[in-house]
Amino acid sequence: MARRSLLERLFAPRLVLGLVLGLVPGLAACGAPAHRLPADVAWVAPSDYRIGPGDVLEIAVWNDPAVSRKVPVRPDGLISLPLVDDVPAAGLTPMELRESLAVRLRRFLPDPSVSVLVQEVHSAKFSVMGEVEAPGRFELIGPTTLLDAIAMAKGFTVWASTAELFLIRPEAGRSKRYRIERDTLVDDAGNQNILLRPGDIVMVP
Repeated sequence: MARRSLLERLFAPRLVLGLVLGLVPGLAACGAPAHRLPADVAWVAPSDYRIGPGDVLEIAVWNDPAVSRKVPVRPDGLISLPLVDDVPAAGLTPMELRESLAVRLRRFLPDPSVSVLVQEVHSAKFSVMGEVEAPGRFELIGPTTLLDAIAMAKGFTVWASTAELFLIRPEAGRSKRYRIERDTLVDDAGNQNILLRPGDIVMVP
């Protein structure tokens, strides 16, 4: 295969990125003024974690192994268990799902004792786009910083901006854009290298 010309190497990635910006909701607003980067601890504590499709749960009912089992959360947000059939799980915390299962099981069992453990997290994801070696969508399975995200995407390409990158974050049903200075991200990582949240998009122009 013939090697691509210099012009193709320079502009093809930007053309693809431009098309994506027009197709992905919220990213088209990247031309708007950027906001100040929030210096907050963004990772959701395990006690506040909300179950999502793809997660794997361990449901244990005391003294009832026939109902206890490991179940995946289906794409429709439901789980399936004996006696109670399909139960909504996505969007609930483990404690909320525990209470919901206990209420449903009381029709069949006297005073059921239920526990819900999230064994595998697959629903929390973030994306890295643009001038990185391996752009894509990644699972957010633990505290992950902006620099961690760049490392997971195999680092910057030679065409990446040396001045800035952007964080697109869903907030209150809308996408908010934050500008990060690349030098500051490394030199002042304590303020700029924040933890990612589910749904975040890191964009490297």
